[in-house]
Amino acid sequence: MTKLLDRAFDKARKLPEREQNAIAAVILDELEDDAQWDRALAASGDALARLADEAAAEDRAGKTKPLDPEKL
Repeated sequence: MTKLLDRAFDKARKLPEREQNAIAAVILDELEDDAQWDRALAASGDALARLADEAAAEDRAGKTKPLDPEKL
């Protein structure tokens, strides 16, 4: 465990149970959100690679044009 996380847990231990549970719920939700993103990105890897290949092929074929920086 990092020193910063250890300090955070030390402070959290001193809080009332209700506040500890609220902090724990936020941490667990955040970790689950990260895991969901990881699963979604892993599942979409092939599709993203295909799209990138298609875009690169269109660019090589001259079917693209440069972006206008003023329109970004």
